[in-house]
Amino acid sequence: MSSEPKIIIAIDGYSSSGKSTMARRLASEIGYRYIDSGAMYRAVTLWAMRHGMVAQGVDPDVDAIVAALPDISIDFLVDGNSQSTTLNGEIVETDIRTLEVSNCVSPVAAIPQVRHALVRMQQSMGERKGIVMDGRDIGTVVFPDAEMKVFCDASAERRAERRYKELVEKGAGVTFEEVLDNVRTRDHIDETRAEGPLRCADDAVRLDNSSMTIDEQNSWLLDLYRSRISSLG
Repeated sequence: MSSEPKIIIAIDGYSSSGKSTMARRLASEIGYRYIDSGAMYRAVTLWAMRHGMVAQGVDPDVDAIVAALPDISIDFLVDGNSQSTTLNGEIVETDIRTLEVSNCVSPVAAIPQVRHALVRMQQSMGERKGIVMDGRDIGTVVFPDAEMKVFCDASAERRAERRYKELVEKGAGVTFEEVLDNVRTRDHIDETRAEGPLRCADDAVRLDNSSMTIDEQNSWLLDLYRSRISSLG
């Protein structure tokens, strides 16, 4: 596909809506770089948690987190078909996926200075195009001119089921009710924050994948990509 034009693909949506799985698979299929913007916010949150700047049920220490931003370096380590998030050189892919981080990430991600810093990082990653990036505000704030935009949705219960299954498989001692509460709380914070709120871009294609298998949604996304590339040609 090297002769095809390189584009930016923005995939937004609610937490645990399957967007990361879709984005990662599409990037692999078409030879693009995959960027998990949510992992970047989780990495900042993990750093803040480790330094006592945020905890579940406690408002984040905004001034301390903002002051620390220049000392926080986030990148992605690619090893074959797998990709791991790094925080100041440390692989933290497992650490950032815990329910504890999930319970703290939305308040940290709502801090305007945090969003500004990570948006700048994300935009620099897309300067050469040829990327698939997923998150909450990729098609509305980070890359408003992206050539292809998708917005993923599914019921809160369905998304909680997916997240609960992932956590249980990793050995986490959580209940479904805890996960569902986390999903609903994050939805509210993501939708109502002043900076980069979660919303569907006007020119995004909306996908409700509540009843779709992973293969079905991956096939749907690849077909959409091929159609979009064809229209550009």
